[in-house]
Amino acid sequence: MCASQGDLEEEGRRKIKILKKQLQNLQKEREADQQQKNEMIAHLKDQLQEMKAKTAMEGKYMKKNAELQIFQTHKKCADEENKLQEEIQLLKSKIDQEIRIHVDIEKFLKQNQSELEESLEFWMEKYDKDVETMQSNLSTLKASKISDLQRLKEYSEKYLTYERVIIEDRVERENEWKKRTREELEFKSIVKLQSWWRGVMVRRGIGIYKYIKKKGENKGKGKGKGKGKGKPTDKK
Repeated sequence: MCASQGDLEEEGRRKIKILKKQLQNLQKEREADQQQKNEMIAHLKDQLQEMKAKTAMEGKYMKKNAELQIFQTHKKCADEENKLQEEIQLLKSKIDQEIRIHVDIEKFLKQNQSELEESLEFWMEKYDKDVETMQSNLSTLKASKISDLQRLKEYSEKYLTYERVIIEDRVERENEWKKRTREELEFKSIVKLQSWWRGVMVRRGIGIYKYIKKKGENKGKGKGKGKGKGKPTDKK
């Protein structure tokens, strides 16, 4: 029974050790997953900031470029107008040509301005969509974190329950073993006491053994008388 009790205790310790190891592995996996998610969130935030900065820089560059072209065009036109004032008759055709060039440039600038506005609208919409997507991902990550914490709590409660059941079972088995051991010792003591008392009764002829002892003594006396009668017969 001692060997069986030791096996049960060893089995209980082994199960507890396995459960602890599983819990530690689960905690490590959750921590690694959470760290990966945090890194992903940080990376997405960096990309968002980079996108904002890039969009702002592109807008400023295009605006400055357009302003510079307009400024240069206006300056050129002003210079040409000053020259044309002196040679208005001789250079009328050239003035018309410069006007057409100016119109083409203005048209080009307006077209570029329209494209820039469309591009800006596209990037703004993309920014809103990206922000919404990131917010959705963040909400999903938060919900996943809450679910993971709940599962960890459930595993911890199961572990405590299993540990309590194992301890209670071990205590119950120890008490049962002690009870059986005490009963066996009491039984052996009773048997020894009965054997000793029976021997005392037999030796001293107490109780039923009193009559048994008397019968034995009477039988012994009867055998002695028979032997005495036989002796004179032999002598005759």
